[in-house]
Amino acid sequence: MYSNNKRIIPRKVGKPNKYFAKKTVAMGLKFDSRWEAERWGQLKAMERAGVVDQLDRQITYLLEVNGHKICKYIADYTYLLLDEDGSSRFIVEDAKGVVTPEFKLKKKLMLAIHGIDILLTFKKNNK
Repeated sequence: MYSNNKRIIPRKVGKPNKYFAKKTVAMGLKFDSRWEAERWGQLKAMERAGVVDQLDRQITYLLEVNGHKICKYIADYTYLLLDEDGSSRFIVEDAKGVVTPEFKLKKKLMLAIHGIDILLTFKKNNK
């Protein structure tokens, strides 16, 4: 594109998310969706209440088969869920709006390779 013999460079506009998720900043952290940010707030409250411990986010798991890297999975959250009897369970959680075919495959690979069944959480619609 040219105007008065000067090249005009079109401004790049970010591609909208295919599933309408809106990137969000909350508590000084960047999240891929508003639901993911909201769920982080819920988990932080649960941590303060002593229901969860060792809360972390964006943990990467390599998914390898026979020494060959297939892909990686980035968990939204990991934490220990503390039970009333003093025991705890390690949880890998993903806050989802839409379950894609790619995610379904990664969920199966996580179970097969690492023995981890990913907990899915969905926002409840108040409509």
